[in-house]
Amino acid sequence: MTNQLAVDKIKILYLDDERPSLNAFKAVLREQHEVFITTNEQHAYELLDQHRDIRIVFSDQSMPTHSGTDFFEKISHLYPLPIRILVTGYNEDEQHIIDAINRGNIFRYLKKPWSVETLNRIIAEANKSYLTTSLLQQKNSELTEAYAELDKFAYSVSHDMRGPLAGIMSAMQLLRITDDPDERKEIVEIAINSAERLDRYIINLHDYYSIRRGKLSITEIDLVILKKELEQLYEAMANAKQIEFSINLHVEEPFRNDEMAIRLILTNLISNAFKYQKKAGESKYVEVDIEVENGVAVFSVRDNGIGIKEHYLTEIFTLFFRASLDEAGSGLGLYNVKNVVEQLGGQISVASTFDVGSTFRVVLPNK
Repeated sequence: MTNQLAVDKIKILYLDDERPSLNAFKAVLREQHEVFITTNEQHAYELLDQHRDIRIVFSDQSMPTHSGTDFFEKISHLYPLPIRILVTGYNEDEQHIIDAINRGNIFRYLKKPWSVETLNRIIAEANKSYLTTSLLQQKNSELTEAYAELDKFAYSVSHDMRGPLAGIMSAMQLLRITDDPDERKEIVEIAINSAERLDRYIINLHDYYSIRRGKLSITEIDLVILKKELEQLYEAMANAKQIEFSINLHVEEPFRNDEMAIRLILTNLISNAFKYQKKAGESKYVEVDIEVENGVAVFSVRDNGIGIKEHYLTEIFTLFFRASLDEAGSGLGLYNVKNVVEQLGGQISVASTFDVGSTFRVVLPNK
């Protein structure tokens, strides 16, 4: 209980050259709040720097070397969040009030001698203002980040959708002017590949928005059935690219989680393992291990493909990042995977050596 009360205490700083005023201030408030007092301006800066969660700052207007307005003008730039309250022992004229408001951006005046009731009321009002300002700053920061991501998203969507469309349109224009059967077959293949790229991109966009909405549905997942479906899904690709594809199950208990999320994770990781294989490589493989025991599920996807250069490993989960230009990609797949893994309370890691291969490992709680 004592620790909880300490956490809930408001941190307050009071700068004044009159030691009796400081002592009286702290004596009145120390039971309810965490109070810092000082007669020195430089010490006040040090306290603000050490305690970034100070919410309210009081300062006497008439200090030997400066005014309270001067002090507040400085901290309004260095430490903008704390609410500033000016303490004065006499009636200020209108110009002083205007000056304090314009330069120091003060919240309230407190006249000496102050009453405990007035002091508590001002602190309560200042704390509400601090919480509102802090929340607004957080929302503004989130909004700025969201706008930056939206700009990047809009550019990438435009670029990545126009590429496949341009391929399809070019193929159709070529079909108009050629009668050669072999050439027409090649052109149709180009159009099909472009359409498949566009389809994959649209699926990734759908996954992206599904993740952003955060909708999860926890059910028991039959991993044996899921294994068979994945084997069927990648059978044609494995045969066409001469890649040995295998899925190994080790399940000691029923697995409960969001089935669509698990499918998203596995299909993205497996598709990447196929996509980034060496074109001229021999004994190519993609191996998937699924283990469920002791309340934890571990999914591992290994390949002996082109791998990832070490300096890219910390960036591959970033929105729209591509570590390779050898294959067309949206830059959404691994970003989606990481986000859904985190939504499920899990972790994802990667170990990779360039030109040797990669292993992605996902650890999830069994819900």
